[in-house]
Amino acid sequence: MSAALALGDDALVLSHRLGEWAGHAPVLEEDVALANIALDLLGQARVLLSLVGDEDELAYLREERAFRNLQLVEQPNGDFAHTIARQLYFSVYQHLLYERLAAGESEFTGLAAKAVKEVAYHRDHAEQWALRLGDGTEESHTRMQSGLDALWRFTGEMFQPVEGLDSTVDWQALESGWLAAVTDVVERAGLTLPAGRRTGGWAAGAGRQGLHTEPFGRMIAEMQHLHRSHPGASW
Repeated sequence: MSAALALGDDALVLSHRLGEWAGHAPVLEEDVALANIALDLLGQARVLLSLVGDEDELAYLREERAFRNLQLVEQPNGDFAHTIARQLYFSVYQHLLYERLAAGESEFTGLAAKAVKEVAYHRDHAEQWALRLGDGTEESHTRMQSGLDALWRFTGEMFQPVEGLDSTVDWQALESGWLAAVTDVVERAGLTLPAGRRTGGWAAGAGRQGLHTEPFGRMIAEMQHLHRSHPGASW
């Protein structure tokens, strides 16, 4: 598995999921914020996929089993709190990962050095909303806790080693840093991480191996529909 393909698919799929909020976010400002995060991720995906091959073919002509994204990023948006829970888990992971890649020497160094600034904003955005929802009304607190609980089982896959990154990334240290950062935000929000925290490397999900959850098939069918319906078309 190409590391560029794995990281590129993460960014591409999450970008599409966030793009689904266009016109549906709770407030106009958030509509713009989620769209901007989606565009940042799409830009990252284009660079990463271009390291593997033709970015359009990789995005629009691959079958479901050929995608190597984490199962976490393909999960449906749910309500706004559910989306924020997904963003919190992933953006903290991506920020810590890109910091390590930016400090190393690999084909990803240049991309990571630029993208880490974008991802720092994504992380801050998720953290601020997690705090606001967790420490808000009874309803917002309940919904935020529900999102954290529902998506927790997908977090272990983030720390499965990705071929090509092992010389730069200490996965155990990445996991420890991620857990400490997420725990800090969750506790400050008056929320709790699900009981039975994995120990000794528990992980769920096999998106990196091309095994995806049921909603993913419907998502890529929608994402690829126009390109497949009009092959070779251009603006």
